[in-house]
Amino acid sequence: MEAATLRNVEKSAGTDTGEQVSWRDPKRYLWLLGLLVPLLPFIALGLVAATGLGVFWWFGPMFMYIILPLLDTFVGSDEANPPESVVKHLEEDRYYRWCTYLFLPLQYGGLLFACWKWGSGDLSVIESIGLALTIGTVAGIAINTAHELGHKRKNGERWASKVALAQTGYGHFFIEHNRGHHVRVATPEDPASSRLGESLYAFLPRTVSGSLRSAIELEKTRLDRVGCGFFTYRNDVLNAWAMTLVLFAALVAGFGVEVLPYLLLQAVFGFSLLEVVNYLEHYGLVRQKQEDGRYERCRPEHSWNSNNTASNVLLYHLQRHSDHHANPVRRYQALRHFDEAPELPSGYGSMITLAYFPPLWRRVMDKRVLAHYDGDVTRANIYPRRRDRVLGRYGKAA
Repeated sequence: MEAATLRNVEKSAGTDTGEQVSWRDPKRYLWLLGLLVPLLPFIALGLVAATGLGVFWWFGPMFMYIILPLLDTFVGSDEANPPESVVKHLEEDRYYRWCTYLFLPLQYGGLLFACWKWGSGDLSVIESIGLALTIGTVAGIAINTAHELGHKRKNGERWASKVALAQTGYGHFFIEHNRGHHVRVATPEDPASSRLGESLYAFLPRTVSGSLRSAIELEKTRLDRVGCGFFTYRNDVLNAWAMTLVLFAALVAGFGVEVLPYLLLQAVFGFSLLEVVNYLEHYGLVRQKQEDGRYERCRPEHSWNSNNTASNVLLYHLQRHSDHHANPVRRYQALRHFDEAPELPSGYGSMITLAYFPPLWRRVMDKRVLAHYDGDVTRANIYPRRRDRVLGRYGKAA
């Protein structure tokens, strides 16, 4: 394929019958909109300067909980898939990689700007907290950028993934997600797969602690296999945490100790966004065990999918999670919609907010889990502490 053809966004490839297929990616330049996310603190600065209202330092949460759900509602959905014959060429187009690479310098530019504002003393405590949550919004979505980069085989992209994670102190995600979550997804053994009847507030401590323990155990096993002890420079969990310590120490040294509480706040808010997304991605879904005692292969029906265009563009197709788990190394621009995958009623912006209110979440999502399993609740991944209550409520439909 000619390089000029790729630059003109025309993908042509031969099918099994020799027929030539031409296809234009309708979202090619929309992926650049993902770079608006790390610009949130600078957008907040512009709004404050234009209006004189300090409330706009809270623009990150406004974007996440108000603007994004509205965009999902009014922009609509897109179920279109690239033809399979052009996927190889689509994934080789380096333009899409630069859409993720450029996130990192903008992410850290925003963090430096925030530290300068916190250290200057120009902001009130309320405004500083708002800016911390705005930076935390960027940091949380940066974990998604790290997620995209961390699945790839190139060392440079995997290293960049660790850099993106350093801001939240969640570098162990790189280990647990790739070697833990993708192996155990949609099973009772996976700390990052939420269960039917489990509230977000029960899930959060379970997933944070469970994922941390899993990452340490996975890395310890790997190091044992190559004849190394746990405390070594080759330990990727310790390396990741060291990056965060160096980063935070440098920022405190450069801008003053007064920035430290806000650095910690943005980190907690950032990784909490990741975990609430984990909560909604596999709620109640489970892979069944086969006769040999092993779980069936992960398929699209084991993850909740969403085709809301706005969230997908801003989150690098994270919502096409069904294809991602079925094909983990497939790049974001080539992820597909599957009719058999269970569909969320809205995009992640709306669903994140809904998850904060467990009664509303259960009212919306439990019936969808039940429908996915043709009314047989015993086929779902049920939260053990609420199992009797869940079976009592939905068991008659089985």
